[in-house]
Amino acid sequence: MALSDFSARGHAPAPMDLPLKLWLARLAHGVSPVSVALAYADWVTHLVVSPSKQADVAASAVRKGLLGLQYAAPYALQGECAYCVEPRPQDKRFSPHEWHSPPYSNIAQSFLLQDEWWTEAMTGVRGVSQHHEDVVAFTMRQWLDMWSPSNFVMSNPQVLKETLNTGGANLVNGFANWSRDALAVLSDSKPRGVENFQPGKTVAVTPGKVVFRNRLIELMQYGPTTTLVDAEPLLIVPSWIMKYYILDLTPEDSLVKYLVDQGHTVYMVSWKNPGGEDRDLRLEDYVELGVMAALKTMHNLQPGVGIHAMGYCLGGTLLAIAAAALGAKPGSPLKTVSLLAAQTDFHEPGELGLFIDESQIAFLEDLMTARGYLDGRQMAGAFALINSKDLVWSKLVHEYLMGAHTPMTALRAWNADATRMPARMHSEYLRRLYLRNDLSEGRFRFGGHTIMLEDLTVPLFVVATERDHVSPWTSVYKIHRLAHAPVSFVLSSGGHNVGIVNPPSGPAAHPQASYRYASYASSKAPADPMVWLEAAQSVDGSWWSCWQQWLRQHSSEQVNAAPVVPLVSADQPVDAPGTYVHEA
Repeated sequence: MALSDFSARGHAPAPMDLPLKLWLARLAHGVSPVSVALAYADWVTHLVVSPSKQADVAASAVRKGLLGLQYAAPYALQGECAYCVEPRPQDKRFSPHEWHSPPYSNIAQSFLLQDEWWTEAMTGVRGVSQHHEDVVAFTMRQWLDMWSPSNFVMSNPQVLKETLNTGGANLVNGFANWSRDALAVLSDSKPRGVENFQPGKTVAVTPGKVVFRNRLIELMQYGPTTTLVDAEPLLIVPSWIMKYYILDLTPEDSLVKYLVDQGHTVYMVSWKNPGGEDRDLRLEDYVELGVMAALKTMHNLQPGVGIHAMGYCLGGTLLAIAAAALGAKPGSPLKTVSLLAAQTDFHEPGELGLFIDESQIAFLEDLMTARGYLDGRQMAGAFALINSKDLVWSKLVHEYLMGAHTPMTALRAWNADATRMPARMHSEYLRRLYLRNDLSEGRFRFGGHTIMLEDLTVPLFVVATERDHVSPWTSVYKIHRLAHAPVSFVLSSGGHNVGIVNPPSGPAAHPQASYRYASYASSKAPADPMVWLEAAQSVDGSWWSCWQQWLRQHSSEQVNAAPVVPLVSADQPVDAPGTYVHEA
């Protein structure tokens, strides 16, 4: 593939530039320093020519300084005083009671006042583009979080208490934890404990067979566990970022096992982990060799039967493209489509959009040129930055300062099982979907035709999650105005992963799980998602049961379960989880 194929603007990465950019990419974890510099230049320049904003932030600094003094004085005398600033609802760093007495309460309040002041300073500067404002506010928040008093021994009362109680053993254990993690990073190995969660042994163990394989996917069919099954089978299309088995973790939290046990015939796509030889794979290939090939195989195995299809995250976006393409022609095999945490309109992609602009994409294209793919660890680094309080700094305190050990779980082990993205496909996906929003605006081309989401007319079941940093629920909600179909919409508690992996019972069930649900005919849902939120019914428990009932309502009948007919390779039939899932 020619280097110029990467860029929609026709500029190929110059070979002379690559060594420097590869070095910068390693140093900045794949984040373009030029993109960040442009954002700060925009902010600083407009702040310099805005004396009124300068006066506002200066006055705010004085007010917050006085508030801090007014809080500290009575607290020193009385030992109790109302906070002058409350942390954000999701910020739990200063919630423990050790932070509620001086001097640590004063330290926490001083830090929160500074955090609030910087937020005011970085936002609301007239003339700064919204994207640049988001970038500078985000990067400043990362910097402030790094210097939080909770991250240091002498300013964290919990750590000091533990150090006194254990005679410093927590710090010794913490250093050992840090050393093991540092060694794993330097040796390019996986985190400790991952070896206990191997696909086919402890995770991804639902019995099944590979029934189809091409250069991009293995299609698995899971064996029935009930005498009768719904006539219409279900195809699951996971995201190609990370491995498929988040939907088939342990038997206690496997969505696949749950569906099979409820009498559904389930097929699952397992994506190949691409290498440099796959650099030419296009986004169109992922539709054709992925979703379309799976549907064709299912049609051949069960001719004349409609198909339920579900897509998760980017797999849902891919499924929506395929479903719209099929809907524009007579004889679509799809009976229903379910989308889990999947965007079709990328105008408001949430904090992930911080890493999407021309400079950042060009930087990634240069980086991918060297090897022909984007390493999944660089994507994981971006996700860690988005949720750094939970994924970075809380780990620092818990494991390195408190000396505790966080047990490896199936979900955490899956999260460490990163995949690669082919260079051409990833460039097209970032440019066509995120940067230009071609899909929702009617410019996305597939198979020589323009894809119109209004051709998606089969019943839709759409799930979003409340705390999703990857696919914000208000963005997922936009499917109501894009598709000409009845939509049953669920808003689940939790985040992008935990809100989806949400079994209704058993040891893996979340006691506090809940969801909101409402169903509307085509084009009848409220345009404002907040209006929908106020009217939607709140239900305790997992949304899995609701979805399973919806699938059954949209199925025609139940028939006798049939055994799985496996793909016979040159050697022998291959059991699930197949071979592609083991590619590192």
